[in-house]
Amino acid sequence: MIGKEELEKAFDARFPETVRKKLQAARVAVAGLGGLGSNIAVMLTRCGVGHLFLVDFDVVDMTNLNRQAYRLPHLGRPKTEAIREILAEINPYVEVETLCVRVTGENAAELFGEFPIVCEAFDKPENKAMLISTILKSCPGTTVISGNGMAGYGEANGIRTARKLSRLYVCGDGVTEASPGVGLLAPRVAVCAGHQANQAVRLILGEE
Repeated sequence: MIGKEELEKAFDARFPETVRKKLQAARVAVAGLGGLGSNIAVMLTRCGVGHLFLVDFDVVDMTNLNRQAYRLPHLGRPKTEAIREILAEINPYVEVETLCVRVTGENAAELFGEFPIVCEAFDKPENKAMLISTILKSCPGTTVISGNGMAGYGEANGIRTARKLSRLYVCGDGVTEASPGVGLLAPRVAVCAGHQANQAVRLILGEE
């Protein structure tokens, strides 16, 4: 087992110590642990974000393996359980809190209201809209980073981060949604997840 101090020294060799300390003190929630959310969680763990709150109600399915962080041994297991295992192998010193529950308009504010940053990573547009609307209305101290438009295998340069409202950032191309004959593949999903994770890091470090 590599010690916490060793990991910190490796980080500090590449960034100022102040950056690591801000990341370690940060609290970020991820709503949905599919293609976006599982990859966001991995990236934020590699960045050393100190506390992650990860929420999903689903289990790992074979159809998830083409774009999500999970592996064959995780099939049939709750995504919350599987992602916790994956993240512990990357950085066991990050505090990872998971909850296996379906997010609804009734519980979203209670679940996420104490977190300054929530990465929205749902599949269905109606669920995305529900979470964004609820948080913007009921959680005045929370900023949402949403993913929207990353299906297919077209060029990835159209995937961008845009500030839509004072507490809402949207990552994606805003156009390419999954539809019959146009599915989701790892590259563009990972690019969008990277935008979301990067925006979370920027907010943690004081950049808007």
